[in-house]
Amino acid sequence: MSVVFSGRYRLDVSGLAQDPRRAEKVLAFLVDEGILDAGAAHPAPAISFKALCRVHDLRYLETLGNVDALTRVVGLRLTERDRDRVIEIQRHMAGGTRLAMELARGHGGIGFNVGGGLHHAFRDHGERFCVLNDVAAAIAEARADGFDKPVLVVDCDLHDGDGTRNIFAADPSVHTFSIHNASSGTDPDAVASTSIELGAGVDDATLLAALHRHLPPVFEALRPGLAVYVAGTDVADDDSLGDWKMSDEGILARDRFVTRLLRGAQPMPLVVVLGGGYGRESWRYSARYLAWLLTGEKIEPPVSEQTTLARFRRLAQLFRPEELTGDQPQDAGWGLTEEDVLGPLAGMAGRRRFLGYYSLHGAELALERTGLFDRLRRLGFEEPYAQLELDNPAGETVRVFGDRRSHEPLIELRARRDRHAVPGCEVLRVEWLLLQNPRAQFTAERPALPGQRYPGLGLLEETVALLVLICDRLGLDGIYFVPSHYHLAAQGRRLLRFLEPRHEALFRELERALGDLSLAAATQAVDDGRVWDAVTSARFTLPPMPMVLPVSDRLRERLKSGEYEDAVAEAAAQHELELRAAPVPVAE
Repeated sequence: MSVVFSGRYRLDVSGLAQDPRRAEKVLAFLVDEGILDAGAAHPAPAISFKALCRVHDLRYLETLGNVDALTRVVGLRLTERDRDRVIEIQRHMAGGTRLAMELARGHGGIGFNVGGGLHHAFRDHGERFCVLNDVAAAIAEARADGFDKPVLVVDCDLHDGDGTRNIFAADPSVHTFSIHNASSGTDPDAVASTSIELGAGVDDATLLAALHRHLPPVFEALRPGLAVYVAGTDVADDDSLGDWKMSDEGILARDRFVTRLLRGAQPMPLVVVLGGGYGRESWRYSARYLAWLLTGEKIEPPVSEQTTLARFRRLAQLFRPEELTGDQPQDAGWGLTEEDVLGPLAGMAGRRRFLGYYSLHGAELALERTGLFDRLRRLGFEEPYAQLELDNPAGETVRVFGDRRSHEPLIELRARRDRHAVPGCEVLRVEWLLLQNPRAQFTAERPALPGQRYPGLGLLEETVALLVLICDRLGLDGIYFVPSHYHLAAQGRRLLRFLEPRHEALFRELERALGDLSLAAATQAVDDGRVWDAVTSARFTLPPMPMVLPVSDRLRERLKSGEYEDAVAEAAAQHELELRAAPVPVAE
């Protein structure tokens, strides 16, 4: 088995639903678990223009130099820099799929490209972020190399594999099998194609039954000499754009079934590409599958925040304290500290440092080394820098700007050390956290939420990891904040818990009442007063409900104790919330 990857697969464009570090997280998990040696993945080259011309019209490829034309394909407003990077990334993904196919054909095994699956790219146009069809280009290159056996493309992405079917519509030697939520209606007369539409709300049993019924007969009739599997993870129940309800067990069962069928009694070369998957956790489904391919076992990946925190903690070990504080090391020169220099004025030194520790240089160094500044540069902010405001009684503030000409912060954190919020603990109290991209636009899929002036940066996961590192460095027990809106509490639930059991019980009841509403719709329902409490017969208003992310063992044990859960169960009967329809306006 061969794994193919490139660091160039990462694309930071504001508004993009896909996690830009999806492929990196898959690979990091395999290396951290000792499943794959560091450096064992084959680097993906960029595919040649000649290879692209085998499956795409030259006139279409020439239009890709136009920002507006590419913007229509990607569905996001792009700069010229974004245009170049989108094309570069997709050329490397196409080259990765071609290399995975070459390796699989060479050893008769599996070539896994930790990227690719750009199946909405047609011969003469692209759609839905797919500019270049990597699967079609790889197959065409294999044909050019003399490979003449039948090829089967099994596409289990949530969406119709219409671009690939279009390109091979007149080729009987390439059978495109796609099982999806809705057919796009393109090329219904393809000579070798199976297109299965299952609709929305598909669960594990429905998908697996359809696969077992339809795929084996296609395989038996074709008897391919090469197969490509588009293992899309946008079928997951927690996918941010998908409308299916598949679990991690169901997705892995799907992947195992397809693999065992294609690699049965007479194994043939198999190429696997990632396909679609949207949201911070989509990488975990691909990681489970790849780990199973390499070990034969199901190995559970950690959640994204844990992998980011582990990576940041490894980086934090490289920091020397004096780099963050600005103090001179004791063995340098005279060994003078700030206290030695300032004498009686040393008590004021804390005001020159964020939380009494981080100098401005130290804060910028941390942002640089952990990669946040680099992420901002990838978003087009070429000269990010930080400012400190330390004289606000409500909390000290760190602001990050995109360049010296900008007056709007990208990141703004106001926080203070607090010994009273959590009895017996000292916490980092976050009074205000802003992450925004003034150059981005809201979309129908990602509308503005209450309090948002601009779309987010997509850096919440990394920002929370940095706050945990601050707690590590300063010996604080955890992070404390009070969400002002439903969506803030709902997003924080991945890592934080409510400090009071009664608030945990209340929020669980609120989640039940809001049902399957989107985050934006649920927040709007709460803000509009559409949630009522049947116990009190009153309109529900979100009360102040402190949440904490425990860092120390003593705080973690307090929130995970049996006493805490007992108190949650006892408080559960105090509320019975229900969602009511919005009142119909009456014409006067």
